[in-house]
Amino acid sequence: MSMLLDVILPVFLVIGFGALAAARGWISQEAIDGVMRFAQNFALPVLLFKGVAALDLAVAFQPGLMLAFYIGAFSGFAFGFMGARFVFHRPLTDSVAIAFACTFSNSLLLGVPITERAYGAAALAGNFAIISVHAPLIYSVGIIAMEWARSREAGSVGAGGVARQVLRGVVSQPLLIGIALGFAVNLSGVAKPAFFAAAVDMVAAAGLPAALFGLGGVLWRYRPEGDKGAIAMVVFASLVLHPMISYGLARFGFGLGAEALRSVTITAAMAPGVNAYVFANMYGVGKRVSASAVLVATGLSIFTTWGWLQVLP
Repeated sequence: MSMLLDVILPVFLVIGFGALAAARGWISQEAIDGVMRFAQNFALPVLLFKGVAALDLAVAFQPGLMLAFYIGAFSGFAFGFMGARFVFHRPLTDSVAIAFACTFSNSLLLGVPITERAYGAAALAGNFAIISVHAPLIYSVGIIAMEWARSREAGSVGAGGVARQVLRGVVSQPLLIGIALGFAVNLSGVAKPAFFAAAVDMVAAAGLPAALFGLGGVLWRYRPEGDKGAIAMVVFASLVLHPMISYGLARFGFGLGAEALRSVTITAAMAPGVNAYVFANMYGVGKRVSASAVLVATGLSIFTTWGWLQVLP
């Protein structure tokens, strides 16, 4: 019970505070969008810069850790695509958007604060290793799959168009810029001046609270609607299938140590991130299912995360 009260509930109380503020009209949706822009475009990239710059790369980037997480993630993609296409008979493009929602766990806004509260800041190395390729890799796969689906449906985009879409979708992300700069500092070995490090610490400290508050306001905006079966499938893939596969591979397949096992499992067990809706909205397909799945899974993850924390060493 202490894990629920001390680790999980504080994170979700901040999300709930954002949702309450939006619901009561204490903050406008425009202001919520501003909070999220600040968090996603500025504070969180600085947090990732700080984390990646300080990583022990040889320790953090364990092949077993990365394989365990991403085999689980892309198993979720395949499960979501096949289910959407052949069980719910959705168009190809809808199926890709739903599959993306099954894959894109909220590794940063939920995974990092829960891991930190449960095991301390020193336990985040594996989280940052996963996050360093999370958005670029999954966005690349999602964009390639979506452009393939669109070309099958309309014959409109060739290989060159797909390549441009992937490059534009990945390189334009502020989070990726923060990660890239963090790697540059890490590999260069250049020491950060004390005044610069202090400024980085201040901005980074604002990132997660602002993002969690803003996430609550965003989730309030997209209340559940749409295909209940497809929503349930996304929730199952995100909260059960992905962490179950990743935990099994990490513990029994690759024999990872306790810290890596925690990072893999907790990150895999997170609900779909708001990026699942952003991706669907970018292409104008599967928006209701993606938005509703993000909201439902985020609420249920209070209990499923508690369960995974009981399992982990």
